Amino acid sequence: MATHISIVEDNDKLRGTLAKVINRADGFKCVSDYGSAEDALADLPKIKPDVVLMDINLPGMNGVECVRKLKIILPATQVMMLTVYEDTDNIFNALAAGASGYMLKRTPAKELLEAIHEVLRGGSPMTTHIARKVVLSFQKAAAASAKTAGELSELSEREQQVLDLLAQGLIYKEIGEKLGISYETVHTYIRRIYEKLQVRTRTEAVAKFLQR
Repeated sequence: MATHISIVEDNDKLRGTLAKVINRADGFKCVSDYGSAEDALADLPKIKPDVVLMDINLPGMNGVECVRKLKIILPATQVMMLTVYEDTDNIFNALAAGASGYMLKRTPAKELLEAIHEVLRGGSPMTTHIARKVVLSFQKAAAASAKTAGELSELSEREQQVLDLLAQGLIYKEIGEKLGISYETVHTYIRRIYEKLQVRTRTEAVAKFLQR
C-alpha cells in the first residue's frame, strides 16, 4: 500500500513539482496539496496522510503554527518542514511545534524521498548543515549552563537565599523581613550577587538563577 503524502506550499509551481516527484516514486502517493495553512487544517483531518511536507512562509497562518495545530488533530501524522529558512529560531520553533524533520527546498529529489523514508522509520532527517546548527546550538546552551552553574556556586548560602527570594518576586524590604536583616544589608547582598553573576539588573540575575 502506498504511503500517502500531503503538501502545504504556497508556490503553485513548486507544489506541482513536488507532487510529481512523489507520485513518480515507488511506494509514494501525493493525496492532497494546499496553498495555505488554513486550507490544510480544514481538509487534512479527512485525508489523514502519513506524512505532510510543510513550508514555513505561508499566506495567513505560518507553517510552524500550522504544525502545532495539526499535531493536536493528527498526532500520528509525521510532519517534515520543507523551507528556505536556515536560521536557528525557525528550526527550533518548528521542531518544538512537532515537526519530525527539517529539510531545505534546494534538497535534491532523491535526498528528499530518502528523508521521507527516514521520517516513516521514526527518524528525524535534517539537511546536513541544519543538523550541524542544531548540534552547535545545544553545545552553546550546555556551555552557557555550565558557566552559570559555576557562577552560582560562588554565591554564599545567604546570597543564594536572597537570590531565591528575589526570584520569587519579593522586594528588598520583604526580603529583609523574611531573613531578619536590614534593607541596607539586603542591598549589599544583591550588589555582591550582581558582581559575582556579572549582571546589572534583577531580571538578568533571576534569569541566571532559573537556568541552574
